[in-house]
Parts: sequence; structure tokens; C-alpha cells
Amino acid sequence: MTRGIRPLLRGSTYAGALFAYCGALASVPLLPFALLPVLVWGSAPEGVQIVLALLVWAVLIGVVGLARTTRRVLIACARRVLKVPLPDPVAVGRSASSPGTGPAPAAPAPAVPCGADRWRTPVWLLLHVALGWTGAVVSGVLLLAGLTLPGGWFRAEAGLSLFGRSVRLSGGWGTWVVALGCVLLAAAVCVVVTSVLRWLAPRLLGPSSAERLALAAERELRLAERNRLAHELHDSIGHTLTAATIQAAVAGEVLSADPVAARAALRSIEESTRAALEDLDYVLGVLREEKAETAPTRTLADLPELLDRLRHAGAVVEPELSGEPAQVQGTLSRAAYRILQEGLTNALRHGAGGPIEVRVAAAPDGLELSVVNRTGARTGTSTGTGTGADPGTGTGTGTDTGTGPGAFPTSGHGLPGLAERVRLLHGEVEVGPDGPQHWRLAVRLPVRLPA
Repeated sequence: MTRGIRPLLRGSTYAGALFAYCGALASVPLLPFALLPVLVWGSAPEGVQIVLALLVWAVLIGVVGLARTTRRVLIACARRVLKVPLPDPVAVGRSASSPGTGPAPAAPAPAVPCGADRWRTPVWLLLHVALGWTGAVVSGVLLLAGLTLPGGWFRAEAGLSLFGRSVRLSGGWGTWVVALGCVLLAAAVCVVVTSVLRWLAPRLLGPSSAERLALAAERELRLAERNRLAHELHDSIGHTLTAATIQAAVAGEVLSADPVAARAALRSIEESTRAALEDLDYVLGVLREEKAETAPTRTLADLPELLDRLRHAGAVVEPELSGEPAQVQGTLSRAAYRILQEGLTNALRHGAGGPIEVRVAAAPDGLELSVVNRTGARTGTSTGTGTGADPGTGTGTGTDTGTGPGAFPTSGHGLPGLAERVRLLHGEVEVGPDGPQHWRLAVRLPVRLPA
């Protein structure tokens, strides 16, 4: 019983009924236009004139519902007043850029429904107006009766005829009981009107099947863009922090013995962190949905600068370049740079000293990249696999550049992100041990993507 009374005590119930009554009131300005055919055809029977006026009125209300603005206003009102979760309309059939190869997806635009979906808003508007008028008349009459019967105002009397028997109440406690029943029935009408509108709203104002697909595609694009930004942050900021940490350690060790080398290490830290700040500013601007500036682009043409930063960190880098890597352009060149950056970062973090071999081979049909580093002679232990944690395995003792195996905690996102980047470019990746004391990352990217 309490559950049945509870809707009568909620303010949202009467707000929903008021929403329905306002819809009925908003249809009044169309009534004079609906009466024009009746005035023209004055000789028609009264019943025909009424039906004709109602039909023309319904058509005019439906035409108003065809406007895109009307649907957006109704959705906003239903969300606010009826508390129904309805998404904004989105454009269907809109072309979208592939994840990671174009700008961030635009905000949802107004939809242009087609076919049967086009008539859902006019149907909602007609039912909204019909419920509003019905609820307003019925609840108004009941409420008026409930207020006038107890005091006998306007000589009000209550009468009921059933199966040939009539009962009339003109005073006493009976009128109070009937008045209370009328008030409760008026409240129940509000509950019914609000409940029906809440049931209809998601079915008539909610997204159509085409809009659901557009919303799903929109969410997929946004998620792909955020994942791409996460990869960019991991590749750029992770590499910079790794190199800066090693360079700071080197500068601290040689500060007294070799001030020139210490200053060179500090300058390298400044340059690398400034480049990382550009990447960070761009990513944060996109995440805040601000108008992003041109994205910082690093390509294979920037590979020498990347290798110089590693040398300033104390690493020994042995590059082997063949073909024309500088002529590789576009997405392939940017992806190749990030792949090499990730491999070199892992070599710095988890390598055991010794030279880092970097190979870039550009051929007409493909681009081959590889990074090989030592994993053996190193203090402590470290483990890694080609699908999860970053590379580095081995035990023993020996010398290092000043950082231990536990100095750089791994997130486990580096190699999976790299593998995903390679997969999107239809390439192949191999990660794993290369002999007893080396770790190898090898990637092959096709220059011409398959159709």
C-alpha cells in the first residue's frame, strides 16, 4: 500500500503532469488555423466539422514535430522534467577519420532522421498534447469537485447512477468522503499521465537504431583517440623521464670531476623535457576538449636527435641505417619513430649496459626496425615478456650507468601499445630474447598497406 501511495507524494509526479498540461497549452495557438477549414465549409454537419477541425489540428501539431529544433527541445525538457536519461541527437551517416590518423571526433551534431524514425517525434507530440488535454480536463473537474463539495459552494451536489439506481449527496460527512476521493483521483490522474509520458519518452524521443550506431561509433572514436593520446604520453613522457633520470644521475656523479660533461647532461635534460612539455600541453588540451594546436610530430627525420639524447645519458648506441629512412613520410614515419623510441626507452630502463644496436632498413616494399640490448651482466633481477611487462631478463653482477633494475617501475602498457600500433599498420612485431644475454625488438611495417 505504501508503494502505491508513494508516487502521490512525489513532486516529480506533478512536475510531469504540468509538463503534459503545458504541451496541451502550447497547442492552442494552432487551433485558429485548424478552424479555417470549418469556416470555409460552414454547411457541413456539426459532427463532420468537429472531426475535420481535430484532424487539421493534429496535422499541424505533427508538422511542428518534424522540426529538428522541436525534437531537441522536447528531449531537453523530458530529461529535466521527467528525469528520463535521453542522449542528444547525433548525425547519422557521418564520415569519421580512422583512430590515430586524423583529428579528434567532433561533438555530436543534430540528427536528421529518415524513414519511420522521422515520424516518432510528431507521434510523441500528438500523444503529449492528447494526454495533456485529457489529464487537464479530468483532473481539473475532479479537483474542482473535491474543493466545492464539502462546503456546498455553488450548491454543488454529488450524484451517482448505477444499474438504474441513483445516489445523490448534498451535505454531511458523505460529501467530505466524496471530495477526498475526487482529490485522490485527480492526483492519480497526474500519476498516470506522468507514468505514460515516462514510458513513451525513451521509445519515441530516444535514439533510433541508426542513431544508436552513430553514438556507438562516436564513443569508439573518442575511446580510440584517448588511447592514442595515452600511447603518445607513454612514448614521449616515459622516454623523456627515463633519459632525464639517467642523465641527472650521470651529472651528479661527474659534477666535481668533469663539470663540462655535467653541464652537457643538464642541457640535454632541458632540451628533452622542453620537447616533452610540448607533447603534454597538446594532449592536455585535447583531453580538456579545447581547440588543440598542431600536434607535435616526431618522424624518422628526428631519429638522430633521439640517439644524441641517449648518448648524453651515457648509453652507447650503434645505429645501422640502410635505404632512405628520411624519405618515409606520413603515418608510417611517425609510427616508426614512436616504435624506436619505445624500444630505446625499454633498453635504457631494463638493459644491462653495453651497446644498444638500432637498425632501420627502408626498402620499397617495407620498413624494418630493430632494437637489441644486453640483459645479462647487471645487478639484481628483472623479468619481462613480449606481451606484458617491458623487456629485461637476467641475473648477475656487474657495472651499470648508475640505475638499478628496480629504479624504473613498469606499467605493462608499453609493449601492448606498441603491438597495437603495429597491428593498425598491418605490420609484424617480434619481442623476446636474442641469445642468452640480449633482448630484441623487431618490427616490419609494409609501405603499401593491403586493400
